[in-house]
Amino acid sequence: MIQTIELLQQAPWFFYALVLVLSLLIGSFLNVVIYRLPKMMELGWQQEYQAYFHEGQATTTNATTAPAAFNLAVPRSCCPSCQTPIAARDNVPILSWLWLRGRCRHCGTKISARYPLVEGLTALLSVVVAWHFGPTFTTVVYLLVLWALIALTFIDLDKMLLPDQITLPLLWLALLYSLSDYSPGPADAIIGAAAGYLSLWTVYWGFKLLTGKEGMGYGDFKLLAVFGALLGWQQLPLIILLSSAVGAVVGISMILLQGRDKSSPIPFGPYIAAAGFIAMLYGEQLTQWYLRVLAP
Repeated sequence: MIQTIELLQQAPWFFYALVLVLSLLIGSFLNVVIYRLPKMMELGWQQEYQAYFHEGQATTTNATTAPAAFNLAVPRSCCPSCQTPIAARDNVPILSWLWLRGRCRHCGTKISARYPLVEGLTALLSVVVAWHFGPTFTTVVYLLVLWALIALTFIDLDKMLLPDQITLPLLWLALLYSLSDYSPGPADAIIGAAAGYLSLWTVYWGFKLLTGKEGMGYGDFKLLAVFGALLGWQQLPLIILLSSAVGAVVGISMILLQGRDKSSPIPFGPYIAAAGFIAMLYGEQLTQWYLRVLAP
């Protein structure tokens, strides 16, 4: 890996082009993850329920009753309306959607603009990370984190869920990254992971004891623990402040402009992800600016 990074440093234009093309392909795959992973989890829960509560009962299983395979690889992507498999020419990131004018080639059903949005957002933010850190090991790690954050953000917006299948591998990646020379170090990472988790866990239980309601989910704790491990405990106050401020502004705006019920839950994960991404790029500069300008 080090030799590859050294070669890319000698040709930065090729590095940025490589990141752009790769991130467009990753964005297309993230669309699959965003749509299928929650469904895979739901099917898994249903199968576990059936296995647990119907254990010991006589059941007949055969090829006709066995559940069809459903994962990130199969079945092949198809139009949700006419069920026609999507050809490779219609699966080129962004370009195919524009060429088809956002409609299925066969039945004309509208295709959500979210698909090119996720692909374009993934490419744009990936290039920002690559430009900011250059051809380095940090860029490789931060790109993996970014791609996971995009999937988590849209899943949380859709389902109010931050799957362990993504957050826990991210946490292990951050802890392993702390062993490198580019991170805050293992001690800060371990303290950051614990502090990130326990800070929101404490708020959760305090709110629940006072109101009897759940203010957030455990996935939020784990996501903040990821950033504590990745960036060190020193960046946690900034991430909490940014995510809370943006979440409050968005929540109040939705209540005032859209008439949203005050008691309706709002996913907090996207705000943690956005604040953590900002901290990845500019955390130290923002902290120093705050201490120099705003702190008494």
